[in-house]
Amino acid sequence: MDFEEKIPEAVHDLRYLLDRGYRKKGALKFVSDRYLLNIHERNYLARKVFSREVSLLRRKKIIEISRVKDETVFVDGYNVLITVESICTGYPSLVSCDDGFLRDVNAVFGKYRINDTTKTALTQIILLLKCYKPYFVKFLYDSPVSQSGELSKLTRNILKANNVSGDAVTSKNVDSELVTLSEDTGGIVATSDSAVIDKIQRVVDIPCEILRKVR
Repeated sequence: MDFEEKIPEAVHDLRYLLDRGYRKKGALKFVSDRYLLNIHERNYLARKVFSREVSLLRRKKIIEISRVKDETVFVDGYNVLITVESICTGYPSLVSCDDGFLRDVNAVFGKYRINDTTKTALTQIILLLKCYKPYFVKFLYDSPVSQSGELSKLTRNILKANNVSGDAVTSKNVDSELVTLSEDTGGIVATSDSAVIDKIQRVVDIPCEILRKVR
């Protein structure tokens, strides 16, 4: 059974189990083992499939990009950047997910390195936000990941070059800080990270907005 045959069946089975209350980790392993999925296929399944209840709750939190006007936007740096880089390279590893978010399935987060596409992707993100006139934009990068300091500096330079009020910092726990900042300020978070989305009230999917413009 090739990818085109087994993946739709695996998606159906996983969604069935999740809709009936099975924990995702166990359900994912069961379905992946049943269809002999490789690591890439398992990543695809993990990022794409959610229960109908979870998907509905998350979709309700997605706001239009135009609503960032005069708002503070907190950007989940690596999460958004890696997905936009995938768009810049022809989006071979992107998947549109049950919960309404666009995600990259390559799982390169911990191994990320600044590359030829980094500046282009960051510029696209910042120019998109600039169009809708946010009050302030703050990028957060995970400090344990190599080159986070350099990436923060590059981001600050691009913000300044494009006259966008903002900053870029490193953090030991980006997920927790995004949730706290959102709660304390009422700001909007840009991410597709499930753990963050479930704890905040408003989220914008920047890669999805960029993809709409380039297609």
